[in-house]
Amino acid sequence: MIDIKAVKSRIFEQAEQAYPNECCGALFGRILDGVKIISGIFPITNAREPGEQYHRFVIEPGDVMRAEREAAKKGLDVLGFYHSHPDHPAKPSDYDREHALPVWSYPIVSVMSGEAMEITSWRLADDREKFSEEKII
Repeated sequence: MIDIKAVKSRIFEQAEQAYPNECCGALFGRILDGVKIISGIFPITNAREPGEQYHRFVIEPGDVMRAEREAAKKGLDVLGFYHSHPDHPAKPSDYDREHALPVWSYPIVSVMSGEAMEITSWRLADDREKFSEEKII
């Protein structure tokens, strides 16, 4: 399970501002009794080339390191990475699966005509074959 209630509006705001492009960022928090408690986000600039940002995002390795350092300063961990799907459902694509790792959560925000509509969260199976949806509380 993932508790994202406290940061949902910030993620929605970022997704709407990035529209019609994809936004992305890191989730900060802790794992308590097997539950991911999200306490903050770390917005990251989509590093994909400008003509492709409407349907793809890239997080550079240096941005992952910056996020990990910032989380550690706060006594937190990076628990995953979120992104938006402009004018598409909040479900992972094959591209998302090919670029994900099983250790993190992957919330996806559906943004329809500039308005964030839905957020779902996904975790990649250890064999990397498919995502399983995580419950958001």
